[in-house]
Amino acid sequence: MTDQTAIDESAPASKGGLLDGKVILVTGASRGIGAAAASLFAEEGAEVVLAARDETALQRVVDGIRAAGGIADAVVFDLADADSTWAGVARAAKLYGRLDGAFNNAGAPQQPGPLDVTSEEDIDAQATVNFRGQWTAMKAQPEAMRAIGGGAIVNTSSLGGLRQSTDLPAYSAIKRALNSLTETAAVTWAREGIRVNALAPGGTLTDMWNQWEAAQPGTIAAVGAAVPLGRMVEPREVAEAAAWLLSDRAAMVTGVVLPVDGGGSVAG
Repeated sequence: MTDQTAIDESAPASKGGLLDGKVILVTGASRGIGAAAASLFAEEGAEVVLAARDETALQRVVDGIRAAGGIADAVVFDLADADSTWAGVARAAKLYGRLDGAFNNAGAPQQPGPLDVTSEEDIDAQATVNFRGQWTAMKAQPEAMRAIGGGAIVNTSSLGGLRQSTDLPAYSAIKRALNSLTETAAVTWAREGIRVNALAPGGTLTDMWNQWEAAQPGTIAAVGAAVPLGRMVEPREVAEAAAWLLSDRAAMVTGVVLPVDGGGSVAG
């Protein structure tokens, strides 16, 4: 990781990118949707601050962005620790002198299984990271955004947060709570110029799904076949929706939970 004085200012300027001139924080940026988003945001002209617990994995993504001519740095913090989250967000804002947007993508997976066998540990992990951690991040981020007259926050929810989920009951219940928090924050901070939205991805081809596929071969094919568009979501496709919501082109969009699911939310 580097200090502000060490940030490479020789990277080529963006030309008409969707996020030109913006500083965007991405949590859960060491892999999956977060890594794809950080790379895309940099391509679209943002100065990107990547956050996660794994410094080594974060630095690999940062190095890749810089190698492609983007501007990026990393901060390490843990959403399960409120003090760590407040300090991490403050550090992110300090790196480039401002914070225009945040993509709150970090989260804890749940061990799949029906409600009857969902463990207390799974419930606690969901509440701690996927709700309370997001709550803390969403309180810390506006502190920096107010200094520049506003900003945009995008939370990663889930298709499971829009409907029942017999396989991921704790995860889905907490994501539904996050949807409510997103809507409340959107109204609470609207007059300060801070927009708050969420994405509800369907099954997305991340490491978590690869692990489930290894445990139960055929899972990915079965899930993809049930999607109206005929396949699972790619991480970059979620990132594209996040980039738009963080951009000025979505200036009048707030309080929305946007499905990115190939039609899964309307197919039932």
